[in-house]
Amino acid sequence: MKKTIPVMGGLLLSLLSLTMSAQQTWDAKKNPTVDSIASLYRDKIVKAPTPPGRADIFPVIGQYESATNPDAAHIVINVDEENKGIAWVEGLPQGKVKAMLRKSPATYKIPAQKTAEGNEVAEGTLIYDKTTNTLSICIGKPYNPEDPASAFVPATETTAPATVKGPKVKKPVTPKAWIYTGTKQVLETVKN
Repeated sequence: MKKTIPVMGGLLLSLLSLTMSAQQTWDAKKNPTVDSIASLYRDKIVKAPTPPGRADIFPVIGQYESATNPDAAHIVINVDEENKGIAWVEGLPQGKVKAMLRKSPATYKIPAQKTAEGNEVAEGTLIYDKTTNTLSICIGKPYNPEDPASAFVPATETTAPATVKGPKVKKPVTPKAWIYTGTKQVLETVKN
């Protein structure tokens, strides 16, 4: 009895392997049912979209030209290789400036910093508009997290009422904000 169990187990395994190999010879291309079902969907097959590239994820990357800012006519923006939340702006009169991503995909805060050239840069805002391919930079106004675009609205002066008398108080002089507006230069591919 002890000898028949291993023999029977071996026979059973060989029968299973024979039936499995017989089932693997079926060809779906020669089956009329598979062909009729596949023909219903051949015209509706859509290719998978291409994955987004680096410029799609960080649309601020690129080269910009400005006719209104002769001191910064050509600007180049690149994303830091080690920290993707940091962009480097080159070509400004202040020097190479660091901008930190605040609202994806294209709103950056320019922190107060000292450039490699030794220039002091005040806090500011950088916004890229994908629909118009326009870059706007404001240096000299603090970044507003609730409304970053408010940095580009001209400030209105308020005057004190004429009835107030007393000693004259000097207002602190705030430096005028530096504004840049430029258009992204789109590189077109040439097809032969």
